[in-house]
Amino acid sequence: KEQVAKMYLWPKTLEATILEQDKAATKKPVGMLLVNVINARGLRKADMLGKSDPYVKLSLGKGTLSTKKTQVKKNTLNPDWNESFTFVVQDPENQSLEIHVYDWEKLSSHDKLGMQIIPLKNLTPEESNISMLNLQKNMDPNDPSNQKSRGQIMLELTYKPFKEDDTSFEEDNEGEEKVTDGTPEGGGLLIVMILEAEDLEGKHHTNPYVRINFRGEERRTKPIKKNRDPRWDTEFQFPLEDIPTNDTLKVEVISKGMGLGLHLKEPLGYVQISLADVVKNKRINEKYQLIDSKNGKIQIELQWR
Repeated sequence: KEQVAKMYLWPKTLEATILEQDKAATKKPVGMLLVNVINARGLRKADMLGKSDPYVKLSLGKGTLSTKKTQVKKNTLNPDWNESFTFVVQDPENQSLEIHVYDWEKLSSHDKLGMQIIPLKNLTPEESNISMLNLQKNMDPNDPSNQKSRGQIMLELTYKPFKEDDTSFEEDNEGEEKVTDGTPEGGGLLIVMILEAEDLEGKHHTNPYVRINFRGEERRTKPIKKNRDPRWDTEFQFPLEDIPTNDTLKVEVISKGMGLGLHLKEPLGYVQISLADVVKNKRINEKYQLIDSKNGKIQIELQWR
């Protein structure tokens, strides 16, 4: 019997542990954190010649979309930035804002000048807070190197929770749904994913990129050389304090000239998208016919969280 059993391939059981996803990444946005990096004073001298070339890196969680940087200020230990940034908050009880100050280097890795961490649970909602923070080497309270002065950084922080999203719809006389008047204000995150396009055709060149215009803010994808059917797979995020039910999103496809000729850029078509359907359905993924284009189409996914 044992010899016969060896001739068969019996099924084997494989146990696999399913890892829990990042809780903050799966939660719905509940507010926005407004950060104004004002200045720093008494930073450490990092360069052999001259002073330092400081900049600030802010992060609220993992990923490039949760990271912001200020401009580099050349040859100073007392930089003034006055730069403002907005972060989407998903878990104010557990998220913290990390502040890192670096000395910019052209040919080598950037030197760390100091850091600090601010838990969001310490902020009073809707209340602006200006703080002068002492920079440390790390957040280890037992590290003696943290006793050495590394300067200070001044920030203005405001946490703005979103109001409840009670958006409702009603039918008009023609049977079409529209947003009711007096819809309560709310906030959330508008995500625009530029996926791909097809049948683009320029008169002089076809090196397409996409330009988005929303509430006066402009975003762009990278151009793709000599491609009538480009694929970008690029995501943009717009944190909003109110519901964009009455807004439109303008998406333009433009060809960028790669040489020194007269035709540096050429429009390939555009589309205007009403965001009311996105707010209602939370997600739409459609292929749009480009206006001012004979056959061109663009695939876009929109999400409201």
